[in-house]
Amino acid sequence: MGYPNRKRNRLKNYNYKNDGYYFITICVNDRKEYFGNVNSGKLELNEYGKIIEKYLLSLPEKFTVCNIDYYVIMPNHIHFILVLDNSKTEKKFSVSDIVRFFKSITTIELHKEGVENFKWQRSYYDRIIRDEKELYLIRRYIEQNPLSWELERDNPDNLKI
Repeated sequence: MGYPNRKRNRLKNYNYKNDGYYFITICVNDRKEYFGNVNSGKLELNEYGKIIEKYLLSLPEKFTVCNIDYYVIMPNHIHFILVLDNSKTEKKFSVSDIVRFFKSITTIELHKEGVENFKWQRSYYDRIIRDEKELYLIRRYIEQNPLSWELERDNPDNLKI
């Protein structure tokens, strides 16, 4: 009995320790809404969303090789642009190292806050940003994400049963 065939999440033969800009999306398991609400296109983070924001913005303190460019925390997922510059240090970190730490520390902190059922979805989505035009489009997408929340297919209110 072998392992199930799963879709490859990372680009084959790409070194995710390479310096560059990465668009990251991490979803909450079962798309449960933990982080706040979107009202009339405006994001309102609750206490859990503020914890997520705190740890996201503190990633450069833990990993001096990274920076957070743009980000948005939605009720059931987050998008951010991770800037990786491993030329600053001998110890090289990968995108996966940073995302793994972020998912782990935020899960621990939310559990401490009493959100015992909280869990991130397995893995995450990434896109290697290849040029200035793509960076601009992704930044615009992040900025406009709360505006399109009511239309977004990830919104549980839009699920067709």
